[in-house]
Amino acid sequence: MLNTLAANFDLARLSLAPETTAIEIGAWAGWIPLFPLLAAMACGWMALRSGRPAARWPALLCIAGLALAFLVSVSLAITVGHGNAQVTIFEWIRFERLRADFAFFVDPLTSIMLLVVTGIGTLVAIYASEYMRGDQGYARFFAFVSLFIVAMTTLVLADNLILMYLGWEGVGLCSYLLIGFYYEKPAAVAAAKKAFIVNRIGDLGFALGICLAYLQFGSVEFAAIFEQVEALRTSGAEIPTAIEAIPFLLMLGAFGKSAQLPLYVWLPDAMEGPTPVSALIHAATMVTAGVYLIARALPLFLISEYALPTVAWVGCLTAIFSATIGMAQYDIKRIFAYSTVSQLGYMFMGLGVLSSVGATFHLFTHAFFKAALFLGCGAVMHGFAGQLDLRRLSGLSRVHGWQVVTGSMLVACLALAGFPLTSGFFSKDMILAEAFVTDGPGYRAIGWIGLFTAGLTAYYTFRVFFRVFLGPVHYAPGEEQHGGHGDHFHPHAPGPAINVVLIVLGLGAIFAGWAAVGGGHHGWFGSMIHHSTAAYEAPAGAAHGGFFSNPHQWMMLASSVVGLLGIGAAAYLHLYNRAAAERLRRSILPVARLAENKWCVDEGYDLLIRRPLRFIGHVCYALGDTLIINGLVALGGAVPRLIGAAVRPMQSGRLQGYGLGMAGGLATIIIIVWVML
Repeated sequence: MLNTLAANFDLARLSLAPETTAIEIGAWAGWIPLFPLLAAMACGWMALRSGRPAARWPALLCIAGLALAFLVSVSLAITVGHGNAQVTIFEWIRFERLRADFAFFVDPLTSIMLLVVTGIGTLVAIYASEYMRGDQGYARFFAFVSLFIVAMTTLVLADNLILMYLGWEGVGLCSYLLIGFYYEKPAAVAAAKKAFIVNRIGDLGFALGICLAYLQFGSVEFAAIFEQVEALRTSGAEIPTAIEAIPFLLMLGAFGKSAQLPLYVWLPDAMEGPTPVSALIHAATMVTAGVYLIARALPLFLISEYALPTVAWVGCLTAIFSATIGMAQYDIKRIFAYSTVSQLGYMFMGLGVLSSVGATFHLFTHAFFKAALFLGCGAVMHGFAGQLDLRRLSGLSRVHGWQVVTGSMLVACLALAGFPLTSGFFSKDMILAEAFVTDGPGYRAIGWIGLFTAGLTAYYTFRVFFRVFLGPVHYAPGEEQHGGHGDHFHPHAPGPAINVVLIVLGLGAIFAGWAAVGGGHHGWFGSMIHHSTAAYEAPAGAAHGGFFSNPHQWMMLASSVVGLLGIGAAAYLHLYNRAAAERLRRSILPVARLAENKWCVDEGYDLLIRRPLRFIGHVCYALGDTLIINGLVALGGAVPRLIGAAVRPMQSGRLQGYGLGMAGGLATIIIIVWVML
């Protein structure tokens, strides 16, 4: 399988653009992280000022910085087109053979990611200008968001692994700050620490992968590594085990950042942060960094026979596992958090079955409809005093002022469910179709599991929509209105900033899918990916017989039927006959409770990992710190005290004692001299 995969990666597509174009691209690219950095500095200065900052200024500065970065990203995408360029901003690390400049590698994959990061970032900042109004940490929030965009754009633009790792750790830090934004809440602090610690496991693998890549290739630059990979492949020599280990180490970093099994547990708890954070970081940008890493380093993953199948199976199992948990949750933000984990699994599945266009396109479409879903949840939470329990909300579509939220949530739910002609329909089709026709260990089984998961996705997505937005009008306030005020509670509808952002994202959820329609390489989007490091084509002349002779045509039909079945089941159980859903739950109560408790994975980690490590820590503390280290310190202090205690009687102040000492000393000297002579 190795030769089949590697033979279809053409390094010739990575030739640099002409020098004049490279200079022009470098001039554009350098501004993209700079604008958000200036906004972060200004908002940070306002946050440090005594007293509250001027109203709206932090939001306006953040929006301006991100909007300018988005406009420059659009210009960069137009300038780059299907070309690419490697441009150095300034010299950074030079140590013997190690060279890692602050340099950017810009190709169509970079352009697409920049458009997603800066575009969604700008919309989220506009939304947050209304959502966060009146919050004591208003300026601090926009400073963190701007700083996050700086780190994320640096990660995307990096032309070497070390600079990518700098952006990688930067987004991890900003995620920690934003998840724990409400640091007065113990749950937010615990969630921030959990995200930080779990990501450290993956980041360690990424760091080891960088070190091993440098030891094997003598460089950390993507272009230099890919050239050596190509030379190694064409030489026909056996691939060293150390080189085959590199993609697995990078894979560990990708699984941690993109919340895949077994490192997914941090992302659902990250919902403790403000809802705009959930939309920006944990739906559209940061969690896709792992997908981007594998797409960017695809040539490295092609040199190992087992790397991409591992990616495919981990993504497949993550998709179905998290979908089963999402079906049983009641907090609507947490449901869409598990949905994010599941959809990220689809992206890894796509990369693993060599549908790099499908994986990156699903990343692109997912940014629109999942951001719309999270921001729609935020509007509900904002208007209903923190209420997110779908059992206590119903019929919001008939409440005055909630029609825009209802409409955007509907189209976003349709896209997530893969309803025909929505954006999610096109991107899921690419991944599932390739799973059925690509040769690999159990890839056909991956396709069936992915198709079944698509049905589960449609079910739990519309479980939320039918429960919350349709049916009889009923709602109750959340935590902020407890204490007997629920009967007099009146929700307030979202303002223009929230509604405009939801409309834009809703339109994207519908029409973004058409970017990959038409043409020989899945339309405009496919032609862009075809000219990037994520490019892969099936062998020329490859044919698939029987039922799968035209996989995309059949998959459109199959996925549509499965999605409609899931929507129909949700309509029956959660719109027309809600009592039947409760009866069904009681009939499978043990399984339902396990799913509601997230299959007890956190408890299992606590029992099998956390408690043993804490016990070992206590033992090490008792033996190492208390007994050995403290004992050595105590011994070091006891020796001078013992010497002092022995010498102290000689300094009594009595003359006869001094005379006796002098006589004894003189006698000792005489004896020594006598013996020596």
